[in-house]
Amino acid sequence: MSEHSPLLANGDEHSYSGVSNDDRFYMGVDKRSLLDTGEAGLSTVEASRRLKIFGPNELQSKEKSPWVKLAEQFWGPMPIMIWLAILVEAITKDWPDFFVLLFLQVLNGVVGWYEELKAGNAVAALKASLKPEAQVIRDGVHQTINAALLVPGDRVTLSAGSAVPADCDLCEGNAVQIDQAALTGESFPVTMATGDNAKMGSTVVRGEIEAVVSATGGQTFFGKTASLISSVDEVSHFQKILIRITMFLMAISFVLVGFCLGYLIYNGEDFLEAIAFCVVLLVASIPIAMQVVCTSTMALGSRKLAEEKVIVTQLQSIETLSGMNMLCSDKTGTLTRNKMELQDDMPIFHPTATREEVLVTAALAAKWKEPPKDALDTLVLNAIDLRPLDQYTMMDHLPFDPSVKRTESTIRGQDGSLFKVTKGAPQIILALAHNVTEIQEDVEAKVLDLARRGIRSLAVARTSDEADGGWVFLGIMTFLDPPRHDTKRTIELAHENGIGVKMITGDHAAIAVETCRMLGMGTTILGTDVLPTANVQDGLSTTLGSDYGAIVESADGFAQVFPEHKFLIVEVLRQRGWVCGMTGDGVNDAPALKKADVGIAVEGSTDAARAAADIVLTQPGLSVIINAITLSRKIFQRMRNYVTYRIACTIQLLMFFFISVLLFHPDSCRFQHFIPHVGDCPYNNNESTEAVDPYFKLPVIALVLITILNDGTIISIAYDNVVPSRRPETWNLPRIYWVATTLGLIAVASSLLLLFWGLDSWNKNGVLAYFGLGDLPYDQVMMMMYLKISLSDFMTVFTARTDGLFFTRAPGRLLAVAACFATVVSTLLAIFWPFTEMEAISLKLAVFVWIYCLAWFFVQDLGKVLLVFLLEHIDNMNVFERKVSSKKYVTQEAQRQNRIRMGSTLLNNDSFMRGSFVAGRPVGGSFVERSMTLEQAMDRLVRLEAEMKAIRAVIQNASGTGKL
Repeated sequence: MSEHSPLLANGDEHSYSGVSNDDRFYMGVDKRSLLDTGEAGLSTVEASRRLKIFGPNELQSKEKSPWVKLAEQFWGPMPIMIWLAILVEAITKDWPDFFVLLFLQVLNGVVGWYEELKAGNAVAALKASLKPEAQVIRDGVHQTINAALLVPGDRVTLSAGSAVPADCDLCEGNAVQIDQAALTGESFPVTMATGDNAKMGSTVVRGEIEAVVSATGGQTFFGKTASLISSVDEVSHFQKILIRITMFLMAISFVLVGFCLGYLIYNGEDFLEAIAFCVVLLVASIPIAMQVVCTSTMALGSRKLAEEKVIVTQLQSIETLSGMNMLCSDKTGTLTRNKMELQDDMPIFHPTATREEVLVTAALAAKWKEPPKDALDTLVLNAIDLRPLDQYTMMDHLPFDPSVKRTESTIRGQDGSLFKVTKGAPQIILALAHNVTEIQEDVEAKVLDLARRGIRSLAVARTSDEADGGWVFLGIMTFLDPPRHDTKRTIELAHENGIGVKMITGDHAAIAVETCRMLGMGTTILGTDVLPTANVQDGLSTTLGSDYGAIVESADGFAQVFPEHKFLIVEVLRQRGWVCGMTGDGVNDAPALKKADVGIAVEGSTDAARAAADIVLTQPGLSVIINAITLSRKIFQRMRNYVTYRIACTIQLLMFFFISVLLFHPDSCRFQHFIPHVGDCPYNNNESTEAVDPYFKLPVIALVLITILNDGTIISIAYDNVVPSRRPETWNLPRIYWVATTLGLIAVASSLLLLFWGLDSWNKNGVLAYFGLGDLPYDQVMMMMYLKISLSDFMTVFTARTDGLFFTRAPGRLLAVAACFATVVSTLLAIFWPFTEMEAISLKLAVFVWIYCLAWFFVQDLGKVLLVFLLEHIDNMNVFERKVSSKKYVTQEAQRQNRIRMGSTLLNNDSFMRGSFVAGRPVGGSFVERSMTLEQAMDRLVRLEAEMKAIRAVIQNASGTGKL
């Protein structure tokens, strides 16, 4: 139920006196004086004064302080595990390990906090750039301001597509429809009129009216109830992927580490030491930094996208954008310049009308005293001198509505006469004319002739004498909206990158055909009659894809569509498996933008469209979208490379220590010389002065150092140099697992082999002895393995980042510097080890380990290349192929060949345009019912041709699969 403002509903003192004090005062100020604003609005000085008193029109942010976020970094499953390990080291008084673990905890917390802060700042910057604006009247002038600067008493204009910027009492005017779904959950808009209170957070769906701001910020209905509104954060597809990968690694880690823990305790290892080792191994194996690295990568990408005039409303949209393979694009402003060029040709259809009268009438059908709201109003108002229009008074105005495709004004002349004027789509205005049957053939023929040349038409009409009189069709304004200079090449690039582009326009079919022809998009333009009729509110059939998919896929575009048709086209494509993007700019486009996988609000969109979209463009043109897709694919590749690398590292650490703990026994008789001054087997001689572990493991401090250097430097992968894929991206987890497992197992094999050589160094015929590195003490064997595992981890980065050989693409400078830094630090630690538990190795042994790791790095890289080759050529199994590649995406050339084979003659055949139909009459022996109009004939031909294409496609598919 609508609420009424006491002031506007009852202006007299007597009625107002019955209102409670809570409703009479606003923050201690009497509403009668506060909201009694005239048509000229507040003055700038008064608005500034009220802003200081009542504060900005913003809701109080409940975001946690940075210090609270920092504290939260030290509490959670992984931090608790590290705290447990720290506690164990404190109990055993192993202070070096204690302080190193403490440093790891602090480093993880600070780095995670900093990266989360950066990502949060990036999102905040994106939100700031999308702050709503308000159309306000101040000092008698209509102006656009930041909605946060509104104050109680401001007079604002609420028009279709705009968000209600604050609680507002509606002034006199026509009723408007308000969508309150965000507040009440109601599916249908609510009709509101004079005296009703429109709430902040709702959206104007239809109509235009002035209103007075009655409450701002926390005093609004939305502000007071915001704390009671519970919002459920939906888990995005990207987050689900990360959860699946993390759970996969955690499951492997817990099983193997748990087995190791049981084995160690069973064989007599000190309980606390076994716990400390296994906990740190678990911490090193589980990808602590995965969420941080991926979020940082997307946050950095969002800033890059913003520089390219593309604003993502949430970071996860980047991942979806990288996989988009079908774009349904608006024509005006996206494919064309949206800069109308008025033509000299102006057909007149009333005997006494003149060119000047048509232009004046068109201007009167717009709000000439306000800034133009769209390109058409700009065209009309710039065509004449507006000063003579001051003799007219606008009594009422119906703004443009996509569902009716026209504007209308009620005007009072200087002599007191009252009449109506309208401008809009020719077929709509023609239907209003009192003499429609007399002029229909001539108007339709002229419109078709103009459309054939790519010239758009805007019809103008007025009532004869009185406002309720019949409509007189005056004439047609003609204008061009030429394609943007880069659109044709951009569409070619889209096709080359696996993205289909379909034109969706409300313009005449002939204009759409001509525009598509100029842009090389094909000329199969369908009408809306080939689409089903459906009520969005009642839900959509799940068989739309199977019933209409072939028709929609075969079309190059759709003409004369209404917003609901956009919704249906998107749903059909999504049911067919396409990752679909849709552009839009109006409030009625919001459902389609929400339904699309990637909703794209173009430059100059309404608040409603921007709120429904995943991406908001701040620059017109299709090239902006294609550039965004290219950048998103780069960002996706960086995340995928990191995930591949992190899985490989987990497998290397887990499998190596699992096997080494179970199978390698340094204290066996075979390695008795490792115990100083003891010549007999340790099991037979208890005079040993130094104990050797009964199984191989690295000290806790070594695992911590590996974790710190790996996670601390791998964040730089967000800046890596990558080449965008030529096809849409998708998370092919089986392929990622196979590649990562191959990289990890090769590293495990090389580590186990080197460990065997190290423990066998006493053997005079051993490999290390052959290179003059024999008789290594056990502590040096551990140091050697620490260096080897560290180097293998860092080198795996460079093989995981490419599908081909590692040298085919240079790494990013920051990644290269970070990896070099980590390897140098690891090498220096191995040579100049300052702690106990392990012993520094010689420079000669360090060089040997480097050469050994490089040799296996080449083996690892070649194994990866061979595996990728095999995976990409197992077509008959269809196991690893991406879903998108199974789509029958038809390139521009393939479309042309297909049309030639099928003998398509739709609209692109000049003879059809010239002679088959003239003003709806059959020519040359072809038979069409005389009652059929030109539009009906064209639509029927379009439908028949589309059905033919769909039937032929089914037949070709059947013959190709042997089912025919």
